[in-house]
Amino acid sequence: MKKYFKYALMAVTAFCTTTLVSCGDDDDPTIINTLPDTSATAAAAADIEYWQANQANWNNYMINVANLLTQDATKLYNEWNNGSEPYKNTFTTTNETYATYNDIMVQIIDGCTDIANEVGVAKIGDPYSLYTAGKTTQALYAVESWYSYHSRQDYRNNIYSVRNAFYGSRDKSIADHSLAKYVKDNNPALFSRVDDAITNAANAIWAIPDPFRNHINAPEVEVAMEVCADLTTVLDENLKSYIEEHVNEDEFKLIAEKYVSNVVLPTYEDLKEKTVALNNAIRAFAANPGNAGFERACQAWLDARAPWETSEAFLFGPVADLGLDPNMDSWPLDQDAIVNILKNGNFGSLNWSGNYKEEDKAIEAAQSVRGFHTLEFLLFKNGAPRKVAQ
Repeated sequence: MKKYFKYALMAVTAFCTTTLVSCGDDDDPTIINTLPDTSATAAAAADIEYWQANQANWNNYMINVANLLTQDATKLYNEWNNGSEPYKNTFTTTNETYATYNDIMVQIIDGCTDIANEVGVAKIGDPYSLYTAGKTTQALYAVESWYSYHSRQDYRNNIYSVRNAFYGSRDKSIADHSLAKYVKDNNPALFSRVDDAITNAANAIWAIPDPFRNHINAPEVEVAMEVCADLTTVLDENLKSYIEEHVNEDEFKLIAEKYVSNVVLPTYEDLKEKTVALNNAIRAFAANPGNAGFERACQAWLDARAPWETSEAFLFGPVADLGLDPNMDSWPLDQDAIVNILKNGNFGSLNWSGNYKEEDKAIEAAQSVRGFHTLEFLLFKNGAPRKVAQ
């Protein structure tokens, strides 16, 4: 799993300013203008702009990050689909990892449970808890995707990843061989409860006023946390228990196969293709910097972001074992280190080698200055595409 909020205090120390120029607008005056200036360098980091003096390093940084993101997305797809031992074979046959097809069903449900819980407890709940405890600064910087004001979309897409895994499809239909179809045919009441919990969570997240980082303590936030908790409970206690008590190995084999072919592989293929398009948009911008180029690159980032967020119900296998999740999606970033890289052009610090170890500090440091959110910082400001400073 990603290093969620490990760098929160580091980010706060690096970037807090009196007026919070890089964090907000006037939507919520109870939040804006409450943040202390913590250091002489903080304002420079928070207010950094794209202009002629840093253009070369800025462009090269974006290109390096985009290259790595494309490589990681391609590797993730290939690990599942290609080679002599693709993970799709591991996940659709019984083996040392999954002794039974029931084990595979449990893994699917556990993946859904993990992201439902993370959305409610961490992505929404951590900022809310910090804010209500009076830690306004930490709360603001705990909000994922606040550079682009894309938090609600990300969180809702996380819930859609649960829906897709349950339905066995990406088009909102219930696949013939899917967990949803199996439960609906055998226990309609449980199906309705799971289905309603997914819908309620997605709708409650979308009901939070936009942007979330300006409305952390809104009443809708409490509702969203509650319905995400309900979804987590329904998945972990009701759905998983039912599957474990009503095993049908022949049907579960078909469900596993459809899950991989209908959901996992097309999601990762989409991610691969859209990171390539993002890479191309960034290279086009670097070749001819301008505001229109920033806008196109930002749109390409948003397009690539969607398949990633709808993949988070299956953050197991290669994405976890190879460190590809934190490679692509670590949050928060070491924003101070990002600014230093912009200044010194040390792009080698984005790379790491050897076997992935989650506790390796050198790997952590590299992952905190690359991936989607580093590009988000370099592309967006105050929820809009950056401008080329005159």
